[in-house]
Amino acid sequence: MTTKTVSISQVGPSKSDVKRLVHVMTIIAWGVLTIGVLLCLINLSHFSDQNIGLMVGIGFLIGSVHIYVIGTAIGLVHARLHDNNNADSYSDDIK
Repeated sequence: MTTKTVSISQVGPSKSDVKRLVHVMTIIAWGVLTIGVLLCLINLSHFSDQNIGLMVGIGFLIGSVHIYVIGTAIGLVHARLHDNNNADSYSDDIK
């Protein structure tokens, strides 16, 4: 029995897919931030750790920052990977 090997030149998402993902994650982060601010403002009257609405609002505020940072990191990592691939192909062309 033989094994067939196939090589794929480009593995991974294209640049437009990653840009779209980063854009969507940014929009989601802003939406979650807005919901968090609204929940905090609505439930601010009883400022206590027993106030579930306020705690959920603070959680949304923190979560929005995490979503934004993760989306930005994905974009930066993909951009650096793309730049490194271009630099490698350029140095291969020189040799």
